[in-house]
Amino acid sequence: MIRVLIVDDQAMVRQGFGALLAAQHDLLVVGDAANGADAVTAARRLDPDVVLMDVRMPVLDGLEATRRLIGNRPTGSERPRVLILTTFDLDDYVYEALRAGASGFLLKDAPAADLVQAVRVVAAGEALLAPSVTRRLIAEFAARPSRDRPRPTALNALTPRETEVLRLIARGRSNAEIAAELVVAEQTVKTHIGRILAKLNLRDRAQAVILAYETGLVAVGE
Repeated sequence: MIRVLIVDDQAMVRQGFGALLAAQHDLLVVGDAANGADAVTAARRLDPDVVLMDVRMPVLDGLEATRRLIGNRPTGSERPRVLILTTFDLDDYVYEALRAGASGFLLKDAPAADLVQAVRVVAAGEALLAPSVTRRLIAEFAARPSRDRPRPTALNALTPRETEVLRLIARGRSNAEIAAELVVAEQTVKTHIGRILAKLNLRDRAQAVILAYETGLVAVGE
């Protein structure tokens, strides 16, 4: 059973999402919170697997709440995972939340089935970073002034094939698409991604995409 905490400053949103998720056989809504500060307290008490986190809230916003949740996570633990909910797909807070450790983001007006699937994907340890989301990240970097970005020495630890896989991830390719392009099994791609994350000390695919662009491994428009 996947334990879910819902965080949003609008009661109707919390109730609507709660009813939707509670109707699923494998999801359990353990609680909700109306601001980031209450979310941090509730997460420590309720131990959710996934936190659905609104971005703009009073008292403490979703960005700082995410930092506190991820930063205070016990060593070796991957819970909770944070899924950012936002009304604006190009909200700067979204990108900062991904850097703070969120596992992905979803628009509030997404179909109900997408929300349910998103919770399952994030709970399973995957990043919710579909190609459309990656394109938004690319657009964000394209809008920034170009500057020289030093490549961290950790990138040198990657094999040529791992570097190639990282570039393809950053370009928005799915595991299946990477497997087809490299003519390898999808499981092999998953193995490469696992090694990339371990070598670069990254939490998930979302952070891998950000690193690839921020370090210049992949250039916008490449």
